[in-house]
Amino acid sequence: MANYNVRAIFRAVAIESFAPPNNTVHLKIHYPAQLPATPDERNSGMVAPISDTPPFPVVILLPGINVGPEGLSWLAHDLTSKGMIVVSYCLVGEEFAGLVSATPGLDIAALGPALYGQRPSAVALGPILDELTACHKKGLLAGRIDLTRVILGGHSAGGTAALVNANPAWFKGVKGAFAYAAHTAAATMLGHPQGTMNAISPNVPCLIMGGTNDGVIAESAGRYGDPPGDATGRVIATFDQAISRNEGDCLLAIVRGANHFSIISPKDHATGRAFLDQAETLSDGPSFLGAIIWAFIARTLDLQGKDHAMAAITARPEAFDVLRWR
Repeated sequence: MANYNVRAIFRAVAIESFAPPNNTVHLKIHYPAQLPATPDERNSGMVAPISDTPPFPVVILLPGINVGPEGLSWLAHDLTSKGMIVVSYCLVGEEFAGLVSATPGLDIAALGPALYGQRPSAVALGPILDELTACHKKGLLAGRIDLTRVILGGHSAGGTAALVNANPAWFKGVKGAFAYAAHTAAATMLGHPQGTMNAISPNVPCLIMGGTNDGVIAESAGRYGDPPGDATGRVIATFDQAISRNEGDCLLAIVRGANHFSIISPKDHATGRAFLDQAETLSDGPSFLGAIIWAFIARTLDLQGKDHAMAAITARPEAFDVLRWR
């Protein structure tokens, strides 16, 4: 497996449906790069991408509520070094009156029972994909972005947004989605009956990940009409009830000892709800969760090394409370 040099460029795009100043998404677009070779590259820092391969597939990382994109920077670097274009972003918005937060960018009405499944609820995805299209046509990354092979992924609310928006009818290049510490249980406050699971498009494979020590999910159960205390029930229900696809390419991975923020490094306890979390006993959280994500991406996109990547996680059965395909 290649180990490419990682570089990144910044971009800003607007969301038309959001009011200023909370309508600007700041992107960090990571790409596999050559080593700086020219005086201009050394002077500007604008280093050319690898040019002797086919265009690189895309991963878009959707952040959790009040979790900065730097918490998944390690994952962006890891996936880029393996040959992906990886986009992380920051958006500050007021999706509920009086509640301003860092957010994946949600159309709350589209998550309600009247509109669910009829339009995208992750409103940043369209503008991000438009900007990637522009970057593919002109500029430093011209010709290097494969927008026919896009993976959506995220943590917490960003993971839920990735799962429920991984619909090729809305974003035609999407080929799969992954989520950690997320589920698609429908919030009763939006008018859904208790027990409702929002469906995931059957047209793409999905990776659903959770941790046995996820205190945030356990303490947030009241949002869905559940009693508190269950860290994994709704995550497993997402796999069993929200996914109708049955082609052997969707994976459920419940990791022993992982908590809600096991995927975040470095952790920032000044934001988010880490004060609800349970103790983490998984010693290698980011690297192990990253290995699961890479195995899924490699298998979904039929990339070189996919069998080795999968073997690296199946060799640790003791690390999983649940590991199964459908």
